[in-house]
Amino acid sequence: MNHLQNLKELSEAFGISGYEDDIVEILKGKFEKHAKVFRDRIGSIIAQKNGTADSPKIMFAAHMDEIGFMVKEITKEGFIKFLPIGGWWDGNLPGMRVQIKNKKGELIPGVIGLKPIHELSPEERKKLPEIEQMYIDVGATKNFQVSEKLGIKPGDPIMPVGPFVQMANDDLLLAKAWDDRIGCALLVDMLQELSAIEHSNTVYLVGTVQEEVGLRGAKTSASLIQPDFAFALDVSICRDTPGNGGDANEKLGAGVAILIYDRTMIPHKNLRDFVIEIAETNNIPYHLTSIKGGYDTGAIHLTNFGVPSLALGIPTRYVHSASSIISYEDYENLLKLTILIVKNLNREVMEQILK
Repeated sequence: MNHLQNLKELSEAFGISGYEDDIVEILKGKFEKHAKVFRDRIGSIIAQKNGTADSPKIMFAAHMDEIGFMVKEITKEGFIKFLPIGGWWDGNLPGMRVQIKNKKGELIPGVIGLKPIHELSPEERKKLPEIEQMYIDVGATKNFQVSEKLGIKPGDPIMPVGPFVQMANDDLLLAKAWDDRIGCALLVDMLQELSAIEHSNTVYLVGTVQEEVGLRGAKTSASLIQPDFAFALDVSICRDTPGNGGDANEKLGAGVAILIYDRTMIPHKNLRDFVIEIAETNNIPYHLTSIKGGYDTGAIHLTNFGVPSLALGIPTRYVHSASSIISYEDYENLLKLTILIVKNLNREVMEQILK
């Protein structure tokens, strides 16, 4: 199995919130080889892998969307004013290369521009630039009319550019959109492994839409599936860089991140303990963590009369930027853990967890 190739293909693909079509096509092509595939009405894609029992129904959710931007307007000079889609820190934006996808599906290269430091007043230098001051330069000049030449219009999606790179430390992988293409790659790799084993349950592997703007696809897909248990597969916080905790547990190579708290959900205690026991029994490295944000499980666990849920991830440096870093070993450990969860989570265990 070429896990690295899946990670490269998915991380480099275009797919900001609300414009996940390219990711859907990648997942659909890989899912259809091993499972029944269907979609909800706002675009999430679902692979149903039947085991030897109808229940428990286990949902693994990974969001397909990455944070990006949208064309707001085009100035008379041909510069692009834009809106943020998802959570950006404005300080990350100046100088970032981007691609704008027009109606024809063409990718137009550009760069986020701002007044150069040489032109800033002493007061301006003290302030963080705001997105309203920025623009995207796609090569506008007096003799090159952007709207006419490039077909860019308000509402067109914009994606940061961040090629996949295996670093000199070859366990580390640098790319854009690890949030959450690592989860999408896990869905693909899980399904391939599950196709070769027996499991006493039914598994739903779900690529959700619009997580970054409100956990929207998680809500609709969970309503369609009505799962007994749910897991979000996503990135986690990494606190191993200068000025960011130093000796914290959350670091590259620390294995699987098991969530104990986020602002959208307190994980189901018995389900959390079940997963921890599996990790410890099988010598899979893990650590416990919390975040200020939220995962797809924040919406899923409120479905119907409640779904016991847990978020699992891997530490990721520089989340919500155009270039993030993960450990391939951490990815492989999370894959091992998810397969063991499926192997062990049967009706008898379900009854024990729900006591």
